[in-house]
Amino acid sequence: MTKNTTAQTIKTLIADLEDTRQRTLALVEGLGQQQLIGPKLDTVNPLIWEIGHVAYFYEFWILRHLDGADSFLKNADELYDSINIAHKDRWNLPLLSLDETKLYMQQVHDAVINRLKNGKHSEQDIYLSRYALFHEDMHTEAFIYSRRTLSYPTPVFANTIAGDKHYNAGALDGDVDIKGGEYLLGAPQDGNFCFDNEKWQHPVKVNPFSIARAATSYQQYAAFVDDGGYSKQQFWDDEGWQWLQNNNIEHPDGWKKDSEGNWLIQHFDQWLAMRPHAAIIHISWYESNAWCRWAKRRLPTEAEWELAASGSPSNINEKRRFPWGNDNPTSRHTNMNARAMRTIDVGALADSDSGFGCRQMIGNVWEWTADTFNPYPDFVADMYQDYSQPLFGHTKVLRGGAWTTRSRNIRNTWRTYYGPDRNDVFAGFRSCAI
Repeated sequence: MTKNTTAQTIKTLIADLEDTRQRTLALVEGLGQQQLIGPKLDTVNPLIWEIGHVAYFYEFWILRHLDGADSFLKNADELYDSINIAHKDRWNLPLLSLDETKLYMQQVHDAVINRLKNGKHSEQDIYLSRYALFHEDMHTEAFIYSRRTLSYPTPVFANTIAGDKHYNAGALDGDVDIKGGEYLLGAPQDGNFCFDNEKWQHPVKVNPFSIARAATSYQQYAAFVDDGGYSKQQFWDDEGWQWLQNNNIEHPDGWKKDSEGNWLIQHFDQWLAMRPHAAIIHISWYESNAWCRWAKRRLPTEAEWELAASGSPSNINEKRRFPWGNDNPTSRHTNMNARAMRTIDVGALADSDSGFGCRQMIGNVWEWTADTFNPYPDFVADMYQDYSQPLFGHTKVLRGGAWTTRSRNIRNTWRTYYGPDRNDVFAGFRSCAI
């Protein structure tokens, strides 16, 4: 980097660090002591623990790893090391009060910002600071789904514009046909930040396929539910059917009918009328796969999804960083950063279209793919070795980001992963023709 480029990078990085911390604090604002602890569930952490863990990650990897500094807390490792503290034990720790946790968070935050302002910004400093920033961004998304799981009030963010008229654009039907070919799956070695599971691009053969122009909507999914899809075993694989039976699931999580038989959808602590053309969300991989069987369709493979997002009819390997091109996301392109506070109509934001005409492949809803999460060839773990490796082989890949995701994080090659039973996260899907 040149001196001027580095200075601008540091300025942007500091602004982003301030922004993500404001988001974290906003997500615990107004919650009582018991809400900050919450019930012991497999899918959420105690919020009071998780916000402290976010600060610990910066302290461990930047202040302690790079500078050899002492922790601001004598027992930080015993409190916040997520690798060595089992999930079930996090409710039983001698956790700090909210004020004490905020003090620890501020001490770490100030130290990280000051070292950047004071000229300590080697490439490793910038990389680790950005890594920790994205780690906090991913946790703020988890804080949001935790609040929804626990029926806490809708969070309040300064940037939210829920009533933007452009969000109400209706449906977007039909498929696009893609010829396929030898495609370079994964991130290029172009110097841009990426995680270990994106490295590196490698050739894969993709057969011709047809993929939906838009994500599946509530209306499209409700037709499956209303047709008795949750009681018909032929639409479910064996594991999915067992999951339904074991958990007595008769419809998607957060759905119920009003007195007139219309579907209501849970939105944090509220029940709202179903918006028919908005992208379906809080759907597990099992449910996505079952809908596809019912509709005589299928989920896209990971390579098909990335090709549809990044390529163009003239050259599938002239890869775009984002579906619309290489310009950074704006509100014209994506429903992200909690701007709408929910999914929007699948036909909205025409400027988001990929080279093949697929809409909203970035933002609105994470999209399940058919594939199990596995490493690319010659995988080497990054410094945070447990980011990807423990999840290989038994989680499913999602792509594209949701309305909760921070737009500074995302790109066409980003991969995230959850177990196929997770119906609490911000996941939906688009489908392919068979």
